[in-house]
Amino acid sequence: MPFMFENLDVYKKVIDIADELSAIAESFPKGNYYLSDQLNRAALSMATNIAEGNGRYHKADRINFFRIARGSAFECVPILELCKRKKLIKEEGAKAYKDRLNEISKMLSGLINY
Repeated sequence: MPFMFENLDVYKKVIDIADELSAIAESFPKGNYYLSDQLNRAALSMATNIAEGNGRYHKADRINFFRIARGSAFECVPILELCKRKKLIKEEGAKAYKDRLNEISKMLSGLINY
């Protein structure tokens, strides 16, 4: 039986994008560890905070973790912009990821406001 949060569409989307961003970050050339590490941490933070929030009993605690997850989605945006400027990812790829992160942030806002 899965944990309840594993049934959330936003969690599934976050896991997918975190997995993809991790794979991309692995391909960054030497000297870009700071971008790779920060991108991985921000993407992973979205998923872990959704999970941790769902494990909390009090609504205020859950909301706090969903807010942190939303902040991590926002954190990915400037990292992707820097990656694009450094030609580590293509412009189309960065835009597609930003669009997906925007959708995720809206879904997290829905959880926060629910």
